[in-house]
Amino acid sequence: MDNVNQTLLTELILVGFTQNFQACILLFVLFFIMYILTILGNCFLIFTIIVSPQLHTPMYYFLCNLSSIDLGYTSCSIPKVLLDLVSKTRTISVTGCLIQMNFGLFLGTTECILLAVMAYDRYIAICFPLHYTVIMSWRVCNSITVIMWLISFIATLIPNIIKTFVFCSKNQLNHFACEILVVLELSCGDLTTVKTFMIYSSFVLLISPLLFIVVCYICIIISILKIHSAGGRSKAFSTCASHLTVVLMFYGTSMT
Repeated sequence: MDNVNQTLLTELILVGFTQNFQACILLFVLFFIMYILTILGNCFLIFTIIVSPQLHTPMYYFLCNLSSIDLGYTSCSIPKVLLDLVSKTRTISVTGCLIQMNFGLFLGTTECILLAVMAYDRYIAICFPLHYTVIMSWRVCNSITVIMWLISFIATLIPNIIKTFVFCSKNQLNHFACEILVVLELSCGDLTTVKTFMIYSSFVLLISPLLFIVVCYICIIISILKIHSAGGRSKAFSTCASHLTVVLMFYGTSMT
């Protein structure tokens, strides 16, 4: 009987936002403006890097990857959020929810690794400038990129292999998007193995990159303090400012 009930749930209800019409319109306008600015900003950045030969360096290559991830990450959930804000029925199919969850998890994991790679790139550029072109050659950069995307794909695939997510009774997601933790709360059956994997993978793929970034920047700061020229110090710090800002924003929102 349980198996029959499990197959009946084909839709889930997203209840993350208020039902107040005026509040929803305000949120729609805010989200829509931010989404358009995100799309335009990232597309402009990618286009500029591609058409400018002087920007064909490892730093901007990884920045282009970061912009592509940001485009995909926002586009996998925000369009649905915008639709729900102006819709009376905020439903999503189980298949659509799982696709959104896996796509977001895949891109989020990739961004964690990429931020660590970019920190390593800045570390080599500042601490070993004479060997930078050798250490961060295009062959190395391409290999790092392939490995990074492959690890993220495998890490996203494993929870789906461990257990097929089934929704048997509750159909209300207390969120505006299908995030992994919310989906796990709603899913039926024994989730011990999946949750254990998520804990360990979170440490490896979320905390470990952060610790690596911290170590890289400690080494960078020590190296910069050894520079006698104030202009040299300022230039070195400026090359890390944008990356540090992204790291603080990403981990600040991820851990709240």
